[in-house]
Amino acid sequence: MTQPDLQTADDAGASPKGLAADIARVIGTLRAQSAEVSPTAKPVDAQEIQAITEAMIRLFVGAPLRSDGQLTVKSLAEGAGLRRNKLTHKHTGLKDLFYALVKTLERPAIPAQRQAKDDDLKRRHSELWAKHQQLKKEAAQMARIIHVLEVENDQLRTTAANGPGNLHFLTRTPR
Repeated sequence: MTQPDLQTADDAGASPKGLAADIARVIGTLRAQSAEVSPTAKPVDAQEIQAITEAMIRLFVGAPLRSDGQLTVKSLAEGAGLRRNKLTHKHTGLKDLFYALVKTLERPAIPAQRQAKDDDLKRRHSELWAKHQQLKKEAAQMARIIHVLEVENDQLRTTAANGPGNLHFLTRTPR
């Protein structure tokens, strides 16, 4: 009996698919070993378990041999070279393990997409807030400029009204 080797999550480059493949390898090896020593199990059971385990690992790492590579029981059975009913009726524990591992692989995709969308929205919010602040400053500056121009205009009108007659106001004539 050989001990199954399992990489830990601390290993460099550990991916969810790699961890799923490692879990499948360990559990498949243990089930095959228990089938070998079981007095009621047939030798073919251990071979089937080993074939299913190897197919599971190949599917998780993305290197299928006989199937289309989808994470389905049909592809798993094709990859193992077995009929699908071997998984659905005889080796239901391996089928359930496969589905559980597939579920864990698919679950992180949604939060990752949500996180990317949240990051994008936060970035856009920061840009819009900065633009808003800039426009507020420009509006305040324009208000100050308009105020200064109004004061200067009033001073010019007062000076022109009280001063010598060489300064004339332009008035609009109605059309």
